[in-house]
Amino acid sequence: MTKFTDHDAYITAAPEAFQPLLIQLRAQLAKALPDAEELIMYDMPGFGFGKTVIAGYAAFSKQCGLYVSKGAIAALADGIAAAGLKATKTGVTFTTEKPIPDKLVKKLALASRKELGI
Repeated sequence: MTKFTDHDAYITAAPEAFQPLLIQLRAQLAKALPDAEELIMYDMPGFGFGKTVIAGYAAFSKQCGLYVSKGAIAALADGIAAAGLKATKTGVTFTTEKPIPDKLVKKLALASRKELGI
């Protein structure tokens, strides 16, 4: 398994079709969390402080995911469903056919930060 040192390396190694989505997601997270650090935790890129990840993201073979706190997912479940996306306890999956809306990314990141008390 490849160990990534930064977000650029992770995005470059992701499936080519998902790279634009990841670039956009990274930009939206940086905008929503301007004072957060770019981190690599659990071999995934994310934003947070120290060892606390507020929001992370990943690419897989058939989809991408945005990972935030459980409370953020629960609080925005209706918005996730309205966007036609699927959620797990801590993540929202999306594809090139159904990308995650920028406004939803911001809301999820801010809700996750609030729940984590950062």
